[in-house]
Amino acid sequence: MHIISLWIASMMIIWLIYLVYKWRNPKCNGKLPPGSMGLPILGETFQFFAPNTTCDVSPFIKQREKKFGRIFKTSLIGRPVVISTDADLNYLVFNQEGRLFESWYPDTFTEIFGRDNVGSLHGFMYKYLKNLIHRLYGPQNLRSVFLPDIQKSCQTSFQSWSSQPCFEFKEAISIMLFDLTAKRLISYDPSSSTEDLRKNFVAFMRGLISFPVDLPGTAFHECLKGRKNAMKVLKRMMRERMSSPDRQCEDFFDHVIEELKNGKTLMTEGIALDLMFVLLFASFETTALTLTLAMKFLSDNPKVLEELTEEHEGIIRNRKDPNSDITWEEYKSMTFTSQVVYETVRLANIVPAIFRKALKDIEFKGYTIPAGWAVMVCPPAVHVNPEIYEDPLAFNPSRWKGKTQLTGGTKEFMAFGGGLRFCVGADFSRIFMAIFLHSLVTKYRWKALRGGNIVRTPGLAFPDGFHIQLFPKD
Repeated sequence: MHIISLWIASMMIIWLIYLVYKWRNPKCNGKLPPGSMGLPILGETFQFFAPNTTCDVSPFIKQREKKFGRIFKTSLIGRPVVISTDADLNYLVFNQEGRLFESWYPDTFTEIFGRDNVGSLHGFMYKYLKNLIHRLYGPQNLRSVFLPDIQKSCQTSFQSWSSQPCFEFKEAISIMLFDLTAKRLISYDPSSSTEDLRKNFVAFMRGLISFPVDLPGTAFHECLKGRKNAMKVLKRMMRERMSSPDRQCEDFFDHVIEELKNGKTLMTEGIALDLMFVLLFASFETTALTLTLAMKFLSDNPKVLEELTEEHEGIIRNRKDPNSDITWEEYKSMTFTSQVVYETVRLANIVPAIFRKALKDIEFKGYTIPAGWAVMVCPPAVHVNPEIYEDPLAFNPSRWKGKTQLTGGTKEFMAFGGGLRFCVGADFSRIFMAIFLHSLVTKYRWKALRGGNIVRTPGLAFPDGFHIQLFPKD
């Protein structure tokens, strides 16, 4: 009996050794990039989510890049991944979608954003939804609808904030942005609504880029709970609108439902709901984080603030009526403002990782990326690369002089993605930040009181907020 038990134990040990060997040495029809697959199943997931408190590349990426080079393998959340900090490979990944690569995110992301979210769709369906979204964020709507909306929202918000002895900027700007965009998306009015819809998205955001453990009390669990509650509201809205055949198109959701009713399109209820959920989230959180960082940078760099203020006061001096609203031509003339926006976006790195999946075995610079493997493009590694940007961690808007007319991602700048999936809300984000800064520096000044420190896990967050006091200019 003892011999049999010993034999079983030995076989189990041999089997475990074999499994570990297979995990650490995946099959490949060529030469895999160097790297480590970490522990079985877990891989290097814990290390990937380790906090980082600077604008620099995360220690996880930096250490492996130094050891293995700009292309290396690892495993995250049970999946083999090739991580790229190589500008040439990044460019190839973005510009060969549908041929060599396709959009892909871990199963946990799909669970969070929905199986039918726009980021998980491909080919004709993705292009169809992208064209639909352009109705909301296209040039004509930005100029005729959002430009006056943003100005009015700024005026109302600044008056309220300046009456307070102190307020937390990130929270305040998030509320302002959510109310502004939700009005155009779903006609949401927080003053008349019985539900605090934004509260669900706040819970969602806290766990979006967190370790995926769905247990009560964890950030990931709260994230899923926030999505569930938000989806309940959207489903109820859809049912009410679908049962009102005489309803006129008043917002973007109405246009989506019209597409749903049209039997000639590929729109389904699942796609429609996931689309609205993603748009509500993306329309406020990423811009709010970027603008909070911009306020921190301007507070710490008075010379930049002085030059920014001079540009906007010059715009007012050239008006016939100093109190008139901002025109589209004035927005387009905000040269230094555009430089401030691009520099902030570069250092913010709101999207720390962009995933794709290899459709076939891909040979690149002597390595093979196996079909089915994920490829993670790492924008921060490009944006703070000293070979591309001099003194890359310094906030220096002037480095963008003559370079702010980017209409898509490049090898050196991919904060809004690149290729077919270049962010459709990029223009809205830029316009909002520019108009916000114009309204701020021409009529107000502020004092930073506390907070402003950042942490990345790997997404950007302000754990202590950024508390300021706002004063009207004399």
